[in-house]
Amino acid sequence: METKAANADGQHAVTIRELVRNSLRMRPDRIIVGECRGGETFDMLQAMNTGHEGSLTTVHANTPRDAISRLETLVLMAGMDLPLKVVRQQISSAIDLIIQQTRLKDGKRKLTNVTEVAGMEGDVVVLSEIFKFVQTGVTPDGKMLGEMSATGVRPNFTPRLEAAGFKFGGEVFAPRPSAQNMRR
Repeated sequence: METKAANADGQHAVTIRELVRNSLRMRPDRIIVGECRGGETFDMLQAMNTGHEGSLTTVHANTPRDAISRLETLVLMAGMDLPLKVVRQQISSAIDLIIQQTRLKDGKRKLTNVTEVAGMEGDVVVLSEIFKFVQTGVTPDGKMLGEMSATGVRPNFTPRLEAAGFKFGGEVFAPRPSAQNMRR
């Protein structure tokens, strides 16, 4: 489904918020919102918290922690008078992973973080970094060298993945010595 701008009379617009709400009536297996930029974030989180596993959206932020803050702000833009702790609980309940893509100094976009949203401790959303980009050098022409490296953290949702048929050995999450560390 796609949004639609209002006509010349300012009528018949179709917003992302309306599409997310209407998609729930269609009993979807997945809900994908191309980008959350406003109040539709609240509707997306509501949809994610009603058993629609595998939902996906994008949001612009500098880090996984900033993505949480950005989602909080976008939910509050929906005009709902919710306490911040409730918004954070909705986020921590709805989202399993934040996958960060960053434009590096050489202009290339790289996956830089895979971070689990591990729940709440008090009023804080707990994040656990599972994989991170480790820069190992720069080529003479300025290209960034590096690789995604496991942090040693095994995500809490691994049993759900395995129940769905995705089997991961412990070695997937075990940190490997990088080529740079092996030279020392």
